[in-house]
Amino acid sequence: MLGQVLVTGGASGLGAAVVHAVHELGGRPLVLDKAAPSSAEVADFESVDLSDTRAAERAVRAIAERNGGLRAVVTAAGTDACGRLDQVSGADWDRVVMVNLLGTAAVVRAALPMLDGGRVVTIASTLGLRAVSDATAYCASKFGVVGFTRALAAETAGRVGVTLVIPGGMRTHFFDDRAEQYRPPDDSKLNPPERVADAIVFALSQPEGCEVRELVVAHAEEGSWP
Repeated sequence: MLGQVLVTGGASGLGAAVVHAVHELGGRPLVLDKAAPSSAEVADFESVDLSDTRAAERAVRAIAERNGGLRAVVTAAGTDACGRLDQVSGADWDRVVMVNLLGTAAVVRAALPMLDGGRVVTIASTLGLRAVSDATAYCASKFGVVGFTRALAAETAGRVGVTLVIPGGMRTHFFDDRAEQYRPPDDSKLNPPERVADAIVFALSQPEGCEVRELVVAHAEEGSWP
């Protein structure tokens, strides 16, 4: 039994797929997101902008208190701002790092006191291992998630299970508002988010003392890996 699993970004995309996978295994998905989830599988929801890190911490504590604590956290929320460094506004660039990295850290920080014997799954990206042009904000944030998660795993070893999931591109609405040059040329070579969600619940379902430390999940022909 997975128990109460807090999912950031659980209203859409990978987060929504994780909600479904957790529910299918008998867990209680709790969601933090700016938008209200439409799925009846969501046990509880708290609206929050994860770029406001103190608000994110308060939201974690509020939803946990209403639901008798937490057993796991999955940080699936993410955003992007494509373009060359001098062409992306400072506010947009900062927001990517604030949501993807600082928001992840804030949620985990607030949840940690409740997670003895529980688990954390953070979501990085293949662009957290491989840098490309016109993605300085996204690469900076996801490289940061990789480093943060590895340090967290060392810090909490034996107390909290920590898994870093590194997805390739997924077939979601993440790319919808991008200029054509920044969209995947062939979305048939992207995984559906349900496949990544299956890997996440696999990590969440490990027995005590067994840790899946890192998972790369990508379509066999998708170009961002290796």
